[in-house]
Amino acid sequence: MKKGIITVVGKDRVGIISEVCSYLAKENINILDISQTIVQGFFNMMMIVDVNNVTKPFGEVVDELDKLGNKIGVTIKFQHEEIFNKMHRL
Repeated sequence: MKKGIITVVGKDRVGIISEVCSYLAKENINILDISQTIVQGFFNMMMIVDVNNVTKPFGEVVDELDKLGNKIGVTIKFQHEEIFNKMHRL
């Protein structure tokens, strides 16, 4: 199974999870695991997702999530699991 890591960070507001999850559902991206916290008004979410059924090129999905983040006032990053793991080695 090919997996991706999505992070969402920004000032908390109503609808962030809804907007992001609606986009993912539309693109056949299944959420496998999700963690979300709010610390002193700042929203932070990390998701592990299954990207096996995505029909668009990965770069296009990355760009669309970036645009969605700009629209809703957060930063959204999407990486292949392998890249994320290599970047976060100790």
